[in-house]
Amino acid sequence: MVSLSDVRPVEERAWFKTERQQNAFRFIVGGDWTLPEVPRLDPKLRALDLTRAGTAEIDGTALDKLDTAGAWLLLRTKRKLEAAGAKVNVFTIPKIYGPLFDTLERDHTAPPVVIPHRGGFNYFLYRIGRGFMHSVNQAYEMMGYLGRVTVETVETIGPQKQLRWAAFVHQIEETGINALPIVGLLSFLIGVVLAYQGADQLKRFGAEIFTINLLGVSILREVGGLLTAIIIAGRSGSAFTAQIGTMRVNEEVDAMQTIGLNTVDVLVLPRIAGLVVALPFLTFFSDVMGMLGGAVMCYADLGISVPAFLRQLQTAISLNTFLVGMIKAPVFAFVIGLVGCFEGLKVERNAESVGRLTTRSVVESVFFVIVLDAGFSIMFSILGI
Repeated sequence: MVSLSDVRPVEERAWFKTERQQNAFRFIVGGDWTLPEVPRLDPKLRALDLTRAGTAEIDGTALDKLDTAGAWLLLRTKRKLEAAGAKVNVFTIPKIYGPLFDTLERDHTAPPVVIPHRGGFNYFLYRIGRGFMHSVNQAYEMMGYLGRVTVETVETIGPQKQLRWAAFVHQIEETGINALPIVGLLSFLIGVVLAYQGADQLKRFGAEIFTINLLGVSILREVGGLLTAIIIAGRSGSAFTAQIGTMRVNEEVDAMQTIGLNTVDVLVLPRIAGLVVALPFLTFFSDVMGMLGGAVMCYADLGISVPAFLRQLQTAISLNTFLVGMIKAPVFAFVIGLVGCFEGLKVERNAESVGRLTTRSVVESVFFVIVLDAGFSIMFSILGI
């Protein structure tokens, strides 16, 4: 006895029908099994009685069009038949749609995604351990990269290899000259703030003149170099990571390696060398603008003239005060450039990785700059400088 169920209205573009004969089940489909037809087909397919079938056949030879949504409905029906105990002996579709079904079949058999439980003390310990191991691995890789950059830098001194001077000069312009406005403005404002706050406290003791001493020592020894390094870490360090990372995404770095170019020579050394040259000049400019801002505030708030300001400044500071701040600048520049290029070369081939590693580059650069500044302060204090 044959049971025939036909759900093929004339106006519908996708149709199917079922046939039963004893314990055999035949599922025949045709038309356009595409996304617009899914809302109509899905409930009807879910309502099918697929039990009491020993063997099954799916016939899709009448299909005109098929996309991923339609193919998934057919595969889901096949899985339901198998779950009900039927053995699908025949699954016929046009050859053009074979790769689509193979892909869906493979993805369907992939293990399910397990969402970890993010809570409790165990997860807290896991995060601490994961962060610690990431930091150790990051430090290990960065030390190895530092060694490679050091070797490449030493080799540029010899006759067999030379620094790319055009790129070097370009980086001095990008990281130094183009950064003068933002560095000068912020340093000027910091000088104004330090002078105002220092004068506000020293007025209570009638020692307003020592505001100049406070400005000279703090700006020339610490604030000028540290502020400039942090600005450059956010401006140029992030730019290094974003530029090299974008080249990684576009496979330009791979192309350089394919044609035999050394990526450290081409991408890294000009950036680090240019920043090492530019940052000391930026630090000096920051010191000048910070002192200028302090002088303006002293004149406006305390009535101290410029000649009096300069005389007091001369007695408050020495050459060592200035040199202590300047010695730090090349070290800060090297660390910022190294971290920026290192993170840029670690970028994966997606836009999300560029943004994530650019952020990490800035955070790591600022962290290392502050740690180094603290180390310098302790060392100079022990040496009595």
